[in-house]
Amino acid sequence: MTPQELRALCLSFDAAVEDFPFNPETSVFKVLGKMFALTNLGARPLTVNLKCDPEDAVRLRTDHEGLILPGWHMNKRHWNTVTADGDLPDRLVRELVEDSYDLVVAGLPRAERLRLDRP
Repeated sequence: MTPQELRALCLSFDAAVEDFPFNPETSVFKVLGKMFALTNLGARPLTVNLKCDPEDAVRLRTDHEGLILPGWHMNKRHWNTVTADGDLPDRLVRELVEDSYDLVVAGLPRAERLRLDRP
């Protein structure tokens, strides 16, 4: 997956925005003010921090050793760092980004969730 594809994917979700709260190089993708992805689109390898169900996070790290790691500078129970431009299939990276978005949306207050197109 290219940096442009990753950025387009993150922005394709309802109410998703890109923000730069840390520095000009670090893209933070949010839905209604809550982060679901964090990446430096100029870095090589291209990695992205994504929220993940804790049980799935451990399984993914085991199944994709070296490509999916505990979230760098994040709560390692709930976040993974995923190598997006490596040997992982783009389909899996897309699913992990979507899962991260969905987990964040599920944690939003009901009134905010109702503003989105997703259940």
